[in-house]
Amino acid sequence: MDQVKLTEGQKKVRRRRSVAIALALALLVVLFYVATIVKFGPGMFDRPL
Repeated sequence: MDQVKLTEGQKKVRRRRSVAIALALALLVVLFYVATIVKFGPGMFDRPL
Protein backbone atom coordinates (compact mmCIF):
# COMPACT_ATOMS: atom_id res chain seq x y z
CA MET A 1 0.00 0.00 0.00
CA ASP A 2 1.07 3.54 -0.64
CA GLN A 3 1.43 5.56 2.54
CA VAL A 4 1.77 9.29 2.87
CA LYS A 5 4.96 10.50 4.54
CA LEU A 6 4.45 13.66 6.59
CA THR A 7 7.10 16.32 6.78
CA GLU A 8 8.31 17.58 10.15
CA GLY A 9 6.28 20.76 9.69
CA GLN A 10 3.11 18.79 9.03
CA LYS A 11 3.75 16.64 12.09
CA LYS A 12 4.15 19.77 14.25
CA VAL A 13 0.93 21.26 12.88
CA ARG A 14 -0.93 18.00 13.51
CA ARG A 15 0.44 17.85 17.06
CA ARG A 16 -0.58 21.46 17.79
CA ARG A 17 -4.07 20.82 16.42
CA SER A 18 -4.42 17.70 18.56
CA VAL A 19 -3.34 19.58 21.68
CA ALA A 20 -5.79 22.41 20.89
CA ILE A 21 -8.67 19.92 20.49
CA ALA A 22 -7.73 18.20 23.77
CA LEU A 23 -7.65 21.53 25.62
CA ALA A 24 -11.00 22.55 24.15
CA LEU A 25 -12.52 19.22 25.22
CA ALA A 26 -11.09 19.57 28.74
CA LEU A 27 -12.47 23.11 28.98
CA LEU A 28 -15.90 21.86 27.90
CA VAL A 29 -15.83 19.13 30.57
CA VAL A 30 -14.91 21.68 33.25
CA LEU A 31 -17.64 24.01 32.01
CA PHE A 32 -20.29 21.25 32.24
CA TYR A 33 -19.05 20.30 35.72
CA VAL A 34 -19.26 23.87 36.97
CA ALA A 35 -22.69 24.35 35.39
CA THR A 36 -23.93 21.20 37.13
CA ILE A 37 -22.62 22.34 40.50
CA VAL A 38 -24.22 25.77 40.03
CA LYS A 39 -27.53 24.22 38.95
CA PHE A 40 -27.84 21.79 41.86
CA GLY A 41 -26.27 24.13 44.40
CA PRO A 42 -24.10 23.33 47.39
CA GLY A 43 -26.81 21.08 48.88
CA MET A 44 -25.77 18.41 46.41
CA PHE A 45 -22.78 17.55 48.61
CA ASP A 46 -24.88 17.18 51.78
CA ARG A 47 -27.06 14.33 50.53
CA PRO A 48 -26.51 10.74 51.75
CA LEU A 49 -24.91 8.27 49.41
